[in-house]
Amino acid sequence: MLLTLLPFLPTPAGAADAAGEPAVTLSESQAGTGGSITVSGSGWRPRTLVMLLVCGQATPARGVVGGTNSCANADGRAVTTDAEGRFSRALPVTEPPVPCPCVVHVATATGAKAQADAVFQVAGHPVRPLPAQTTGGRLSVLSDTRLDGSGGLLTWFGAPPSRTLTFTVGNVGTAAVKNPVFQVGTAHGVFAPQWDERQWRGTLGPGEKARVELPVELAAGAHGDYTVSLKYGGKVLAEQPWGVDRPWGVTLFWILLCLVVPAAVFRVGMAVVDRVRPRHAARRPARAAARAPARGRRRGAAAPPARSAPPTSNATLPWFAPDTGPGGPAGRLSAPHEDRPASPTTPTTPGRKGST
Repeated sequence: MLLTLLPFLPTPAGAADAAGEPAVTLSESQAGTGGSITVSGSGWRPRTLVMLLVCGQATPARGVVGGTNSCANADGRAVTTDAEGRFSRALPVTEPPVPCPCVVHVATATGAKAQADAVFQVAGHPVRPLPAQTTGGRLSVLSDTRLDGSGGLLTWFGAPPSRTLTFTVGNVGTAAVKNPVFQVGTAHGVFAPQWDERQWRGTLGPGEKARVELPVELAAGAHGDYTVSLKYGGKVLAEQPWGVDRPWGVTLFWILLCLVVPAAVFRVGMAVVDRVRPRHAARRPARAAARAPARGRRRGAAAPPARSAPPTSNATLPWFAPDTGPGGPAGRLSAPHEDRPASPTTPTTPGRKGST
């Protein structure tokens, strides 16, 4: 009888912890904007960073339909679990960007993916029914996602890092899925992902599976810890961490630029100084000499005496011999005499010496 009644006995509160399933409890199930609630968790991996968010258009059964875009990401909180996988953290109450039903969404930020939701009502926030689930084909990820590819030389110098998101997807619905459109999101740190649509060409019948490869690209110069998310039909299917190395080539370029440019400017400046300085030095004495006479004339000073012509030399002309040159045999000049014409009243008798 005891064995028969055992399945109907109530489950202890620590059963979820023993099974290792993450659980979340709230101090209050309803609160208004501006208040805060205490979020407690158990059954999580020890020493793991988890994020706490208030999300709209979500239920614990269906999860967050719009992904983290339906959550109040700016007012989220992070907490690290203890050695037993427990945590307790105060979370401010903020209206999500979409209507309720709302939940407090708790998910791991590092390591293997794990998440849990707790029903929560934001007082005064509008409530709308969840969108109807699509019938027919339904895709599910059957293998772990991975990022294929590696960076090259251009990435080392700041080119956009790119990878290929590879995974195996299967159709678990009752109808074929043709050319499905996936959404690939990239998030840096704790920020919300930026979603881009990627279409896969092909048709998946019920029960079939296929390998899907979708390109993923970040902005130029991106580095740090990123998370690549895969979403289909408004539901997040998988997440993959991506660590991007710093583009050290850009850093090296700036270091060389800071060293080369000042050296080049210094050399150009020295060349200009060498070309300009001699011209100025030569012009200054000439300007000073030109200004001195002008200043003297203004003050009434006498002008400087003109330079006399250099004396003529008594060099012997080339057509005179030393004995026949002017001045006699020894080169002496004759006594000075007055060279004037004879007076008409004084007759001159040729050949007469010593008489008047």
